[in-house]
Amino acid sequence: MLRPFAAGPMEQFEIVPIFPLSFNGAIDLSFTNASLWMAIVVGTSLLFFTLATRRLQLIPGGTQSMGEVAYEFIAGMVRDTMGDEGRQFFPFVFTLFTFIFLCNLLGLLPSIPGSPASFHTFTVTSHIIVTFVLAILSVGLVVVYGLIKHGFGFLKLFAPSGVPLWLMPLIVPIEIISFLSRPVSLAVRLFANMLAGHVVLKVFAGFVGTLLTAGGVLSVISIVPLFGIVLVFLLEFLVAFLQAFVFAILTCIYLQDALHPSH
Repeated sequence: MLRPFAAGPMEQFEIVPIFPLSFNGAIDLSFTNASLWMAIVVGTSLLFFTLATRRLQLIPGGTQSMGEVAYEFIAGMVRDTMGDEGRQFFPFVFTLFTFIFLCNLLGLLPSIPGSPASFHTFTVTSHIIVTFVLAILSVGLVVVYGLIKHGFGFLKLFAPSGVPLWLMPLIVPIEIISFLSRPVSLAVRLFANMLAGHVVLKVFAGFVGTLLTAGGVLSVISIVPLFGIVLVFLLEFLVAFLQAFVFAILTCIYLQDALHPSH
């Protein structure tokens, strides 16, 4: 049965099973609209970079140029924050940025009117569990690589050089708490920005629909929230990029700590 578009601004974030699959009601492995849009994001990125690298030319075409710009942008970010030693982390940072950016961007596409709710456009990064997993993956890589490369020397990260010994009992707990807050800040920043932007868009859309339905002078006034929708939508395009950029560059900064914990 087809469901109408959600009237409430929060209903757009509802996770809807497409292929239900659970075991005794305790373990739910259903393929949901979130799973679908993550698969679409991965497929879109694979298709784009396959087309961009299929026929490499000295004078690149449009697709190859966009691929090279994306590559150089992330390569420059990694080089500037971690130096040449950080090149080993380029595939991870590039994949992370691409996934987050496309999740943010594709989530702005309008849904097809009359389509089932499970196939409505869905912004994966508007769910904190997704952003938290990405954050744990980034910070976890820092810990694992730091311990493998430096052993217990990685713990120097929590005892900055140049700090007087008598201040260490105060500084070390602060540094530990600061480190543990990294995945939380990464996750909440991305989740909150994407959630807030989509809620504002939905609220403005609701204003437009209500005023148009009222008719008369109110239908003319609907041009105000409609103009607001356009402005917020353009702002969301910028936010989609900025949030992916912030997540990626903070990951690079944290990985720098894994390379040089005593710096």
